[in-house]
Amino acid sequence: MKITVVGAGAVGATCADNIARKELCQELVLLDIKEGIAEGKAQDMMQTATLLGFDTRIVGSTNDYAKTAGSDVVVITSGLPRKPGMTREELIGVNAGIVKGVCKNILQYSPNAIIIVVSNPMDTMTYLALQDTGLPKNRIIGMGGTLDSSRFKYQLSQHLNCSPSDLNAVVVGGHGDTTMIPLIRMATWNSVPVTQFLNQEQQDKIVKETMVGGATLTALIGTSAWYAPGAAGAALVEAIVRDEKKIMACCVSLEGEYGQKDICLGVPVVLGKNGWEKIVDYKLTEGEQAAFNKSADAVRNMNAVLETLSL
Repeated sequence: MKITVVGAGAVGATCADNIARKELCQELVLLDIKEGIAEGKAQDMMQTATLLGFDTRIVGSTNDYAKTAGSDVVVITSGLPRKPGMTREELIGVNAGIVKGVCKNILQYSPNAIIIVVSNPMDTMTYLALQDTGLPKNRIIGMGGTLDSSRFKYQLSQHLNCSPSDLNAVVVGGHGDTTMIPLIRMATWNSVPVTQFLNQEQQDKIVKETMVGGATLTALIGTSAWYAPGAAGAALVEAIVRDEKKIMACCVSLEGEYGQKDICLGVPVVLGKNGWEKIVDYKLTEGEQAAFNKSADAVRNMNAVLETLSL
């Protein structure tokens, strides 16, 4: 098993570190365009192997895609990170060219790879990867919903004073501050609906805080978060390479599911060795479906920007 992480910045390096520690592959390639960064971080991680007890071989590469040859799964984290006050939409122009180039180079050496997109704006970059590569839809997966659902569980745990691991909660829709939809109606604490423990005001606050979770962190630390996004990417890799058949929220191609088509958007899917294997229908309420449709409209507006770019 071979895995590549493209982009050795904070998110990519954190994702790679999680993958190595969990020994999800025999060889892990960390690639970056900046000279020496990937090689240096790969060495630094390898020097923790004896301390942490893992045997994954980590290789760093400065833009040499030949070293990624034969990768089973590729995680794309490369691109400009968000700065305070910057929207994910403002990143389209820069990151679209980067993601397109990465996909082309990866598939030259790993034509059978499953691609996980982390780069922002994630829904649009996932759509671009699908349209540009022509790969089967099950092999293109956007990470956003997995991260947003983790942030949702965090907010719930803070209000319930419980372990996040005891919670089951999902976020669907776009990976954006105004487009994501935390499904608090379906959230449970050890199978008991959280709505039994929270009043309406608390529920509304949790949903709001979840939706601005990324922007909150960007304002606090001056750039995009990296620990949770990196861990979310690694969690998707784990579900795939271990064929776990887990239901996770991911950005995938819709062809009529949830009333949408010709778009990549966050929905619950079953993950396994072939990528995403099926979409799970959560039977949204009328209000939730309306919010989902509104989210889709916003993402389509972002996708339309791709047509104005000279890629």
